[in-house]
Amino acid sequence: MPSDTPPPKKRPRCPICGQASDPAHRPFCSDRCKQVDLGRWLKGDYAIPGPPLEEEDPEGQP
Repeated sequence: MPSDTPPPKKRPRCPICGQASDPAHRPFCSDRCKQVDLGRWLKGDYAIPGPPLEEEDPEGQP
């Protein structure tokens, strides 16, 4: 006889270390992994693909 209860949902994995994510730090497992991800964004390790940007002249001259 089949059970009426759905199977338990799998918790998503932390994108940094692969452990089960913690709802308090979603989608990460801990504050440490959250900070590691922020550091990667700030260093420029992550990039959104697109055409290269033209360099702007700092003085605004063509």
